[in-house]
Amino acid sequence: MAGDIDSHHLNLVQEVLQQDDMGNISFQQFVNIMSNKRRDSFRSAVLSRERNFHNNNNNDVCSYQLAPPDNQPKTCFQKSVHRVAKEVLTEKSDRKIYSDYYSCFPPPLLMIILSLVQVSLYPLLYTALGFYVYYAAMWDRSTPAGWLSGPVPVNSPFIYSPAKREQIFRFFTYIVLHAGVEHLVFNLAVQLLLGVPLEMIHGTFRVGAVYLAGALAGSMSTSVIDRTVYLVGGSGGVYALLAGHLANVLTNYTEMQETFGIAKIGLILIITSADVGFSIWRRYNDHPKDTRVSFLAHLFGLLAGLTVGLLILRNFEQKLHERVMWWVSLVVYAACIIFTVFWNIFYY
Repeated sequence: MAGDIDSHHLNLVQEVLQQDDMGNISFQQFVNIMSNKRRDSFRSAVLSRERNFHNNNNNDVCSYQLAPPDNQPKTCFQKSVHRVAKEVLTEKSDRKIYSDYYSCFPPPLLMIILSLVQVSLYPLLYTALGFYVYYAAMWDRSTPAGWLSGPVPVNSPFIYSPAKREQIFRFFTYIVLHAGVEHLVFNLAVQLLLGVPLEMIHGTFRVGAVYLAGALAGSMSTSVIDRTVYLVGGSGGVYALLAGHLANVLTNYTEMQETFGIAKIGLILIITSADVGFSIWRRYNDHPKDTRVSFLAHLFGLLAGLTVGLLILRNFEQKLHERVMWWVSLVVYAACIIFTVFWNIFYY
């Protein structure tokens, strides 16, 4: 049978066999390897391993270097990639191949660029012109928590405003604005500490799709359920990434418990619960009625993450169009979006 398998797939099968104490490979693992349906950066890592294997066997000189053995010191980059692989991937063989041969190409820039935009726009976009107003000048010092939860940039051209919902771009651009330091810092932390590793594994397109699905779910739900308030922040996208990843971890907890202990999961749940609670308080008690911000992006971003997000982040090794549940989730999500579009057109 080995003679019927090409050298590339045979190398991957041997890698799995070496990782297993009994020298066994499951049927699903074998199917996944033979299907060879992985995203670009992961495929690049595997192909790099294949090139290294052939070049070393042929004693040829090439630009690719084998990863150092486990008993040799690793570079800071290799340690970082190894950590990312342990945090995100569930299969041990995938972790080893990825951490040893990942080249950071293409680089994970989406979450970094988005975070930089959010930080740079945070102090600037509080007027209709939005070019020069510094955040400290807008700080309501008479309000004890003014620096923590405001001000709300109600005059920004990017905010979602119920009075200007006919401007469709606002359903998307609200993610670059934030109301308060707490709002900004939490979202930045998730985008950089979780979003960047996810982008390294799954790629910019898939992570961007999950983020956008959560953001759109947040603005659309607000336009239907909480119709009289503003919406700012990247919480919809952030909670979609967070929920999708945590759901993937919990469904593969046997393989992930070494990295994700109960204490870490509990801490994440406590912090996110506090963030949601603070957002609810901010919606009903903190700001004047004419500047209040909806919290629904948190909840509906989470729902988007548990459906569309989980399927995208869980099936990195499969082409999504070949997954039945992907189409089911996509149809349900699209139906909800279409419903809210018609609601906004005909109900108001």
